[in-house]
Amino acid sequence: MSITLRVFLILCSIISFILCIRKVKQSKLKVTNSIIWIIGSFILIVISIFSSTVEWISQKLGFIAPVNFVFLILIGFLLIQVFIDNIRISTLSEKIKDLNHAIALKEYEQEKKDKKEE
Repeated sequence: MSITLRVFLILCSIISFILCIRKVKQSKLKVTNSIIWIIGSFILIVISIFSSTVEWISQKLGFIAPVNFVFLILIGFLLIQVFIDNIRISTLSEKIKDLNHAIALKEYEQEKKDKKEE
């Protein structure tokens, strides 16, 4: 792996770590959500430090260049993140649906009560 790619990976991981910590301090990101990004930044640092291991693994797996293996790891990381986000979105959609039903029932009961009073 070239020194340019190693430096780029280290810089990206440091920037993502700093942004993640900053957003947690500003209360714009929950700590539980930031854990996966912190883990991702540490993975990038490990990949860039132990590039010979990455080269060996990529060679054993049949990749032409270690960069392709690094891209595969990054794409896998992002796919996991998208999957986790989809689970959260589905859960929130169900909660919104249940809340809409509860509000509709309350409104129906209120209208029924108002008609009785008339």
